Amino acid sequence: MITVENALAHILKNTQNFGVEEIPFLKSVGRVLKEEIVADRDFPPFNRVSMDGICVDYNEFTNGRRSFIIEGVQPAGSEQKTLQNTQNCLEVMTGAVLPKNASAVIRYEDVSIKNGIATVTIDAIKERQNIHHQGKDRTIGEVLITKNTLISTAEIGVLATVGKSTVKVAKQPKVMIISTGDELVKVTETPLDYQIRRSNVFSLVSLLQDLKINAQTAHITDDKAVLKEKIKQFLTDFDVLLFSGAVSKGKYDFLPEVLDELDVEKQFHRVAQRPGKPFWYGNLASLRLNEQDVSKRKKNQCTVFAFPGNPISTYVNCLVYFYPWYFASVGIEQKKTTAILTEDVVFKPDLTYFLQVQLTHKNGQLLATPIHGNGSGDLASLIRTDGFIQLPQGKNEFKKGEIFYTIKYR
Repeated sequence: MITVENALAHILKNTQNFGVEEIPFLKSVGRVLKEEIVADRDFPPFNRVSMDGICVDYNEFTNGRRSFIIEGVQPAGSEQKTLQNTQNCLEVMTGAVLPKNASAVIRYEDVSIKNGIATVTIDAIKERQNIHHQGKDRTIGEVLITKNTLISTAEIGVLATVGKSTVKVAKQPKVMIISTGDELVKVTETPLDYQIRRSNVFSLVSLLQDLKINAQTAHITDDKAVLKEKIKQFLTDFDVLLFSGAVSKGKYDFLPEVLDELDVEKQFHRVAQRPGKPFWYGNLASLRLNEQDVSKRKKNQCTVFAFPGNPISTYVNCLVYFYPWYFASVGIEQKKTTAILTEDVVFKPDLTYFLQVQLTHKNGQLLATPIHGNGSGDLASLIRTDGFIQLPQGKNEFKKGEIFYTIKYR
């Protein structure tokens, strides 16, 4: 049985490159940028007026002038005008280019306008006030967004302002999520007394949707021949297979045997953790025809994550192992979160314990309060919790106030 740390190390050694695609920038939120975004011009591209008001020659003001004849208006979006007489002024709008010969903008709130004359009602102004100077934010050619950035709504405006109507991002893996078991029926069906509805597969679908991965799903009954036939095709068609169930020691847990017969190389089976101990992980490297050119062949790697069927086990293993593998594959460095335990915990088995917790913020600190459910089959307990705190193997008592890694899902 392998430790959690060694299991994760094996997984992170076997990342995949899914390639790059170009998509419309408005569809790129949540995707991983695969190009540098640079400024195609200065930001701002001209001396920009930042307040509605009038613009004047600062020297005229310092020489005592307070009343200025209004020559005209400089609207936003119009070509730059020139202040013809420095003893006069121009009305200017926010976002407009600063007119030539002007060196200060005075807001309307500090001006009285009557009969075409603007009179300044304050005693002092500053040279170049209310002017957003050309290139102050960024200069042409400067990198605005670095490669391997996870695109958020904050990046969308930047992409738009530099004219990136399409953007290069990491392709998403083709993922098949597979549930097994004769006891499972469709969500829309009414289960018999000895049956349950499929739920794990849809928890996994939702977890992957948070990563902008649109996974496909399948269900296979506890028939070894059928299991083998379908998995053989899935290994060819998909980059990743995520299983829920059939990896423990039950009479109908055929999956490890089937994967071995299909030449999927097992990296490990069983991890020293609770919940999720029977986790199986492996890889298949094979040759398949290139979809674009059948005269060529390419190497295809399929990664297999086979999680135990109890719902909490499936859920925690996806967060602890698949998420880091995916982020590493697309070039994102995943930041670790820690939280402070709010009460003592005793856990006797020599295993890493992923304990469900409620998370709260207090005085700038993240606090984790244990919530004890009814074991790894208690799917409803996820509703009352926000994450798992990782209590390390090698000790049995964990004290209030100690800090541990935390995996958040809410």
